[in-house]
Amino acid sequence: MKLVNIEQDGEFRLGVKLDDGILDIQSALERLPDSNVPTDVMAVIAGGTESADTLAAYIERVLHSAGHAEGLLLQEEDIRFGPCVTRPNKIICVGLNYRQHAIETNAPIPQYPILFNKFNNTLTGHRKDIALPERVTSQVDYEAELVIVIGKTAKYVSKDEALQHVFGYCSVNDLSARDLQMRTPQWLLGKSCDDFSPLGPYLVTADEVPNPNDLEIKCVVNGEVRQHSNTSDMIFPCDEVVSYISQHMTLVPGDIILTGTPEGVVLGYPEEQRVYLKDGDVVTIEIERLGSLTNRLVSETYSNL
Repeated sequence: MKLVNIEQDGEFRLGVKLDDGILDIQSALERLPDSNVPTDVMAVIAGGTESADTLAAYIERVLHSAGHAEGLLLQEEDIRFGPCVTRPNKIICVGLNYRQHAIETNAPIPQYPILFNKFNNTLTGHRKDIALPERVTSQVDYEAELVIVIGKTAKYVSKDEALQHVFGYCSVNDLSARDLQMRTPQWLLGKSCDDFSPLGPYLVTADEVPNPNDLEIKCVVNGEVRQHSNTSDMIFPCDEVVSYISQHMTLVPGDIILTGTPEGVVLGYPEEQRVYLKDGDVVTIEIERLGSLTNRLVSETYSNL
């Protein structure tokens, strides 16, 4: 199942991607009420497989009930996407988790996962403009990343059990202001500017992603492929990452883990060849099975701050 958030009147409405469009669950419930059906993506995540199954069964009822589905399927080009996970308790990121990315940045291969965090202010959706924070940085870089979305509370879980605690996966562009990131040994400042984590377009349930460590991953800037790799190049695969983090903190449903980026970022080029993101650039993150996430970078001067 592919879940989406439809932004309408400043609020998010749960949608599900079907072959013919996006089904607006709230609108469907106005025609065919069912108090058991969740209407918020966080509720679906918290309810795990049971909530997802309830939602799937309800969708089947709607689609096969005469007249109930008419007008409820929205076309993707007509909706405003919110981030596919709206209120994570934690946003945990893994740095230098692809071998070739570590090599291109002349960094040693980590012995343990390098962890840092971002905050909810960084979340935004597919097709949203992202204001470049030009007052404080001139070095905004792209990073295509796979995101793990936790579905069951995880504490001290083994590597073998780790993926049983995953609800699903999505794509993110872990935007990074390199000058701020490298200003101090702590990376947080360069990672946490507003809208620096566009997330989506879909939250894809784990049953549709049999092996998260064998997915093609790309970043395309203005039509040019800048990153093209596979999640198999991860130093610490998804199950190991979830297990490792759970040894140190309790993961709860809705937490998201950004698993690192492959080679091809601007920072990996020789210094004289680095051209960072600028006003008008369009960045698309493509991950196999998860769809394409596209955002335009705009000058802060022209954005609606």
